[in-house]
Amino acid sequence: MKRLTSIALAVACALALPASAQVGLQQLNVNGELLVAARGGSVAAVAALMDQGASPNSRDRLGDTPLNVASRSGNLALARLLAERGADVNLPNLAGVTPLMSAAFGGHTEIVRLLIGARADTRRVDRVRKTAAVYAAGTGQVDCLGALLDTGIDVNERYDNDTTLLMWAAGYGRVATIQLLLDRGAQTGARDNRGKTALMIAREEAHPDVAALLQQRGAIE
Repeated sequence: MKRLTSIALAVACALALPASAQVGLQQLNVNGELLVAARGGSVAAVAALMDQGASPNSRDRLGDTPLNVASRSGNLALARLLAERGADVNLPNLAGVTPLMSAAFGGHTEIVRLLIGARADTRRVDRVRKTAAVYAAGTGQVDCLGALLDTGIDVNERYDNDTTLLMWAAGYGRVATIQLLLDRGAQTGARDNRGKTALMIAREEAHPDVAALLQQRGAIE
């Protein structure tokens, strides 16, 4: 009985709100439904909810937008729909992670290319000072990294603590990524702010295959 009374009271309060406030509540509800549909991966449901006025830039409690959700899960059709319907391709979540970073981390190359085509900022950093390229290098997403480098990112660019993409790949033992970076002109002699080269990092992290490849390409400590 108490539960029914509470529900009735809530309904009565909602009905007593000004029309503008009721519209605001409806907007919140449809935006929430949009986020649920995006997490479920339903392209049709997301499209229908946006037709009802849901914002493609709705955000959940972690700051994730439907586009960030689609990019992280690798749902290309959903990502394309959201981009076409005006989703902000650079809107980050509370950790500063953008859709491009999510796609690069997960190895979703076609989404990376889609977002680049939609003018995603390839140089944006998150709260731990990582870019999409750094994520791709560290997780060994070779195709994603190649697509990002194709935008003009300097293969020898310095990131936080003077690290390079080669150092990130070496630290995580990403042989194929190391090969890509070397083929693109990565300098093996660069040192981070501790004075360590990619070769030194590979040895410290016990990646002998990476160390051997770097030595074959002329790397020295």
